[in-house]
Order: sequence, then structure tokens, then C-alpha cells
Amino acid sequence: MNSTLRVDSHQHFWKLDRGDYYWLDAEPASLQRDFLPQDLQPLLLENAVDYTVIVQAAETVAETDFILDIADKYEYVAGVVGWVDMNLPGSLAVLERLHQHKKLKGIRPIIQGIADPNWMLKPELDPVFKWLIDKELTFDALVKPVHLDALYILLKRYPELRVVVDHGAKPDIAADVFNPWAEKIQKISQDSTAFCKISGLVTEAGKRVSYESLYPYMNHLANCFGAQRLMWGSDWPVCTLAASYAEWIEYLEAFLKPFSLEDQKSIWGQNAIHFYKLDIS
Repeated sequence: MNSTLRVDSHQHFWKLDRGDYYWLDAEPASLQRDFLPQDLQPLLLENAVDYTVIVQAAETVAETDFILDIADKYEYVAGVVGWVDMNLPGSLAVLERLHQHKKLKGIRPIIQGIADPNWMLKPELDPVFKWLIDKELTFDALVKPVHLDALYILLKRYPELRVVVDHGAKPDIAADVFNPWAEKIQKISQDSTAFCKISGLVTEAGKRVSYESLYPYMNHLANCFGAQRLMWGSDWPVCTLAASYAEWIEYLEAFLKPFSLEDQKSIWGQNAIHFYKLDIS
């Protein structure tokens, strides 16, 4: 019996006939179907996962409303990371409306899909960042190694902003490219209060996925952020391109085995609860 509370800090749902998951058109056929709460629920039970955080999967406010509605209906959903168009002057009004929902915990722009690697530094975005700080909401940074220089500047500009780096900044594990990713993520960890998700790594490994291929990257993230700023997430269902929900958990269980029980509890659940201010009794 697993006695450690597990919070999956990063999972998605989508319903294709909603019509706004444009990125899925370029993805393998296995992802081009509905993935809904009833699909995830048995996996949570089988793997002793207690709660989850839904992260947006479409660049529309309508999709954020969709996942907030799911959060209302399923007790295992403890939080939602939504989306607004940060470029629009009206984005603060949208955020104020979304913030009325107690399970909205933060926002995530799709930085990895924006052509300009310095987009996050645009002065037009300043009001949104300041609003997030004022409301103590979070910012999920969906970045790749090419964005880490700009992210470092952003973190220095807004030291009070609650930031988590998604998927360890998506190192190119498939090609075994360790640096400069490793150096830049270490600098971010040392010079900011950012958290990091140990998630999405199996997808970055692709066909090369194995414990041996993942280990250097997991170990580096653990060394950089420590057990107090690292949180696990599945990135389900995207993770299924390379590993099942259970297989990713098995990789992480093996990695965390040498850690103290307290450190394991932090990574499996307590850090997500703290970072997202999840209301879990």
C-alpha cells in the first residue's frame, strides 16, 4: 500500500469535436482521439495517484472553461492551469473572470510554439505578469533549451513570480544533447526560486526511452532544483507516445528509491500542493 500522497502535476484532457486542438493535426494518430476523465481515472487508481492538475491543451479561453468545468465534476482534479492571450489588452478582464473559479491556479502560454524566443520579455506582457504576482497565481513555462536565456532574464525581472519549468525545459534526450541545456537550467535553478516539473522526459527520449537514457537528465534536474523544488507530472496522454502512464511512474520510482522518504513525498505530491496552493484536506 502506497502511503505517499501522489499529485500528478501535469496532465491533459481533450475532446476533439470542440475543434480548437490545432496542434494535434501534426501528431501521431494515437493522440488524435478523445482523452477524458473516465480514461484517466483507472490509471490513477492502478498507480495510487490521488490528485491531478489539468494543464491547458488549446490556445483558447473556451478550452480553459472546458477544463474548469471538468474540475468541478471530478474531485481528483485539484487544480487547473489555463490560458489567456497575454498579448491582448483585455486579457486582465478575462483573467479576473477565470479567477472566480477556485481551482484556477495559473496560466500557461505555448512559448515553445512562438517563433520569437524572446517573446516572453515583451513589455506588453508586463501587466499580466504583475497581475499573476498580485493574485499569487502561477506561470507554467513551456520552454525548450533555446528559450532558457530569455527565461533567466524573465525570472530576474519578476523575482516574485511563481514559475515552474515544464518538462525540465525539454532537453533533447533522443539525440543525447546534454549541454548547453544542463548549464542553463543549472543557472536558472541557482539564481531564481523557480520550480521544475520532472515530466515529459519520456517523450523527449522518444524511441531511445529507457531508464539509462533518462537517468542523466533526471539526476541533473534533481541536483539543480533539489527535492524541494521538483514535482512529478505524467504529461498524460502525450507521454503515451513513448511510455505508458505506469511505465513512466516505474522509471521515476526507480530513480527516487535512494531518496529519503521526506524527499520522495515532496516530489510526489507536497511540492505541487505548495506551489499551486492546492486545497487538499
